[in-house]
Amino acid sequence: MQVKRVVLIYDPNLSKTLTASEKKIVHDIAKVVKRNNIDNISRTEAYLRYYNAHSNIKWSFLAHMVSRNAGWNMGDLQGKWFPLILDKKKRAILFRTYERANWLIFHDAYPQLLLYHYSTKNGAPMFHLLPYFHVSQFMVKEWNRFWEKGDRERLLTALIINEQNLIQKPVVEQPRYKKNVFHTLLFDFQDWFHYSCVLLPTMNGRLYGSSVHGFRTVDRRIDLGKKLSATLFNENYYPYFYEFATNTSHSGSRFDYEQYVHPKPKRTTPYLRVTFPIIDHHIQEYEDWSETNRIKRKWFAPIKKHSHATELSTWYKKKQTRLHRAIILRHHLKSKFESLGFNKREKRKFKKN
Repeated sequence: MQVKRVVLIYDPNLSKTLTASEKKIVHDIAKVVKRNNIDNISRTEAYLRYYNAHSNIKWSFLAHMVSRNAGWNMGDLQGKWFPLILDKKKRAILFRTYERANWLIFHDAYPQLLLYHYSTKNGAPMFHLLPYFHVSQFMVKEWNRFWEKGDRERLLTALIINEQNLIQKPVVEQPRYKKNVFHTLLFDFQDWFHYSCVLLPTMNGRLYGSSVHGFRTVDRRIDLGKKLSATLFNENYYPYFYEFATNTSHSGSRFDYEQYVHPKPKRTTPYLRVTFPIIDHHIQEYEDWSETNRIKRKWFAPIKKHSHATELSTWYKKKQTRLHRAIILRHHLKSKFESLGFNKREKRKFKKN
């Protein structure tokens, strides 16, 4: 199949049924999405700007915080530690994996958010335009339901469900990523890396968040999203997360939050924009996951909410210490073996002469 560049309006003939004002809205949304879907930094900032304008769309703040974590994971790949144990090729494919998922979710979700914005602006639902942006029929129904009933929690969960199903085939099950990332020994040791944990920092130095096992499965990632949202919007902690988000610029470096965690922080991961290039993404074909997948009732099942969120500060510090020690040990052993191998070759060469 020939690879096509991304075109937001997938069927030009459909535009014949639109009014002039609807065509303008579709065109304007396409431009805004393209302008903001450049890299992890632009996406993360766009989510927060939207949330500041529409705080009833809680998913946009969740997306902002999760996107921060994606950026930090990218930055790790060129930081002080991971280059010691991962070669350039492995780090490149890991970056592509993070970047692809981050791009796809924004490409799908941000037009939805903007159409809600235009709906509120015009005082009438405009979700009949969602198919122009390849949005699933599942979300078309959910947005119309939200417009009628105003159930913020259901919309939040629906968007979590949609985006995790969206990335399953083109990222998690994509042959290249599946072989080189999701079905490797490296990925199975998730505790060594940050796939399995999403951090929600605060400016007082406390870290919260949640971890997941079985990241390859849609169900587990949906559960993670629901757990994170329960913590993020817990009335006792939300002000601290929002304070961090609005007062700390996202750079893609873990220094963003480590400056509050450690008394004398040192930057060990770089700024994202001076480290990685802009990626030109393509889509081979669009598929509506909700047409072939069954919508499970348990996806909408509420999780048990607690008045106190789980603090990860101590756990995180211990994990980082163990991780760095393990990396140093592995790097030392690797260097030792390579050195011994080199000496043996030199010795054989010397005997021949």
